[in-house]
Amino acid sequence: MPHQGGRRPEPNTAENADGGSGPGRNAGATGPGKAPGGRQKGLMLAVGAVGALIVVVGAVLLAPGGDDAAKAVPPPSAAPTTKAPELPVGVECSGADCAGQDPEAMGCGGEFARTVASAVVGGSKVEVRYSKVCSAAWARLTEAAIGDTVQITGGADPQNGEVMGDTDAYTPMVAVKKASDAKACATLTSGTKGCTDPGA
Repeated sequence: MPHQGGRRPEPNTAENADGGSGPGRNAGATGPGKAPGGRQKGLMLAVGAVGALIVVVGAVLLAPGGDDAAKAVPPPSAAPTTKAPELPVGVECSGADCAGQDPEAMGCGGEFARTVASAVVGGSKVEVRYSKVCSAAWARLTEAAIGDTVQITGGADPQNGEVMGDTDAYTPMVAVKKASDAKACATLTSGTKGCTDPGA
């Protein structure tokens, strides 16, 4: 039976098709309700980028200064080395190592020695013998008598020799930087004394 009060209202199909057109629907789709999530994501990305930049800057500031740091540290200096002089075959010492040694036994005599100063004392001859190879000198007394003595000075310690059973004698060596540093003196049993002039 038809409704007496008039026609029944038709349902709004447009509104029902998309779930309604009220404020709640629009706000959930594209309205202000979605905007806060987008801003929060952008803010988090910005904070992350700033944090990464701070880490990089801190690493650069705390890292050693590259070339500057390398220049600040001096390279290790090589320790000075004193190489022993090359000695001829048969020569056994040089300089201080020769002090107090026999010049003949050490190979400093013969062809490696020369007389650099001499003097006549009584009837004897006193000489300064010098070896450049050995950087050493010694005194020699010839045409002498038993008991005559000879001394060489110029090094740290004077050295003495005595005529024992022959007519000559010589002293052990003294280390000298140059021939003129050495001086030889003879004392004869007769009481006569004499020395050489400075050597050449």
